[in-house]
Amino acid sequence: MKVLVLNCGSSTLKFQVIEVIASRSPGRREQSLARGLIDRLGDHAVCTFALAGSLPGRETIPIPDHEEAVRQVFLWLEQNPAVAPRELGAVGHRVVHGGDRFRSSVLIDDEVLAAIEACNDLAPLHNPQSVSGIRAARKILGPAIPMAAVFDTSFHHTLPDYASTYAIPYELSLRHRIRRYGFHGLAHRYLSLRYGEVTQRPVEQTKIITLHLGNGCSVTAIRSGRSLETSMGFTPLEGLVMGTRSGDLDPAVVSYLARKEGLSLGEVEALLNERSGLLGISGLSGDMRELFDRSRSDARARLAVEIFCYRARKYLGAYLAVLGGADAVIFSGGIGENAPGVRAQICEGMEWCGLRLDPELNGRVIGTEGRISSAEARLEAFVMPVDEERVIALETASLLAK
Repeated sequence: MKVLVLNCGSSTLKFQVIEVIASRSPGRREQSLARGLIDRLGDHAVCTFALAGSLPGRETIPIPDHEEAVRQVFLWLEQNPAVAPRELGAVGHRVVHGGDRFRSSVLIDDEVLAAIEACNDLAPLHNPQSVSGIRAARKILGPAIPMAAVFDTSFHHTLPDYASTYAIPYELSLRHRIRRYGFHGLAHRYLSLRYGEVTQRPVEQTKIITLHLGNGCSVTAIRSGRSLETSMGFTPLEGLVMGTRSGDLDPAVVSYLARKEGLSLGEVEALLNERSGLLGISGLSGDMRELFDRSRSDARARLAVEIFCYRARKYLGAYLAVLGGADAVIFSGGIGENAPGVRAQICEGMEWCGLRLDPELNGRVIGTEGRISSAEARLEAFVMPVDEERVIALETASLLAK
């Protein structure tokens, strides 16, 4: 079955056409036939499309919104017979927030689409874009091609109540659907699956800690392929220090800043999401590459890097306690995959739990998959680039098989 995967971001659209092949052995095999990215939606959107094994084509054209972005994807697919829309068996859509209703992936009908829209207030920067992508694909393909919604939050619905419940009046939690939902679920799920493949261990017998570090960052404790704890909560603002997000914060700071700076609550929330984190500490940038390069000469850049690594190390230690020890620590995301110095600083002083990086391996594994722990380490460390689209394709094929 050929599955088109549409992954709508706040101002981007990623896609892949993945052929999922049922096999006699457990699981399924899959191969990517085409992929692409439409970046910076607007007057100068950049389109980068490629068939498997071919060099990507690149052009800049005006694409005002996600509906038009989806249309451009289908126009490109029509030009390539092997992945043309008539060859598709299904479409899988990434949806960031499924609220408390969607605990697993689901086939899309009118009722499901309305329920996804009802979650828009929980993820206002992402869910509306996913809904737009779904509507555009349905408009182009009609009712004959089944479509699935695969949710970032559903992976974390396995959090036990004591990990997902905030200590506020319980009636308010129920009335307003306030709980720790967690995010980056597709990324963390992929890392769990991939770790099992790489080590040839059954997922049911693994305990891992996954650190997905990019402009947005989260860490998850996973046992037997199930999320037991994760750093993001009701929104992606909770947890680690990020590019422009503050991460964990005393909630009294919000009202204090509002009074002292004469800001509305919405303005404080925007400050914590858009002007804090690495950018807010350093006053220079939210880009870890720039800050790490300048950390030797600039005190605030150095402080930003130190706080980032300290917070990640603190969570790593806490999640070792949650799991009662782990088999491996896995880094992913733009920082996790490409910043050996940051990985080394996060793991510094963790020899007590058996985590020890090999400096040569760590320095060599950049933007690719590989082990970075030393041979004698009791707690292994890996770098694994994430393929969210693969998870979406497998989930979509599995739903249709059922």
